[in-house]
Amino acid sequence: MFGSMTAFIIYFAILLIVPLWASSRVKSTYKKYSQVRASSGMTGAETARKILDDNGLYNVSIEPVKGQLTDHYDPQSKVVRLSEGNYYGNSVAGAAVAAHEVGHAIQDAENYAFLRFRSSLVPMASFGSNASIFLIIGGMLLTMSELMLAGIVLMSFAVLFQLVTLPVEFNASTRAMDQVVASGVIQNNEERETKKVLNAAALTYVASALVAVIELIRFVLMYFMMDD
Repeated sequence: MFGSMTAFIIYFAILLIVPLWASSRVKSTYKKYSQVRASSGMTGAETARKILDDNGLYNVSIEPVKGQLTDHYDPQSKVVRLSEGNYYGNSVAGAAVAAHEVGHAIQDAENYAFLRFRSSLVPMASFGSNASIFLIIGGMLLTMSELMLAGIVLMSFAVLFQLVTLPVEFNASTRAMDQVVASGVIQNNEERETKKVLNAAALTYVASALVAVIELIRFVLMYFMMDD
């Protein structure tokens, strides 16, 4: 009884508390360093443009997008989209985020293997994340292990997508750190602050992947218990 209760508490903590903690950490870190002006005085848009040009990516454009932390790279349109605060602002956080998204553009240009693999997983991962839970619950309610197994297989594609996202994001952050230092966007005394922003953002991906793996394991165990 005590063991099962402990396991439930651990599961609950991982499923809810860890993602909330990671989200809170990235928001507080971003808020703190979005108020710290980069010594170069360059805006996020200028930072992104400089790094893109330094890497010969003149075909990649930069656009502002509404919202906060809505920054992303669109490989189809070859556009780095920065939230308005980062696009127009000249903070350390804005430079870090802009460089990170440009890191994805560089990955795209270099045909980075994990990025290509993640892109190939998008259709099945999207379908799996939406349909798997209905098949799993249906299999449990109808006591149909085959239906539940089909749901688990579909869910595994969504989990794999989360796992492959980790090296993609960590690599983009590594590239970002190298680029902002090499380009002179940040000075040596700002490296630590930039790393804090990038590391905090990485926590959200780690938390999401951890939750996804734990959920998959739980359903796999339930499947084997049903099949006994």
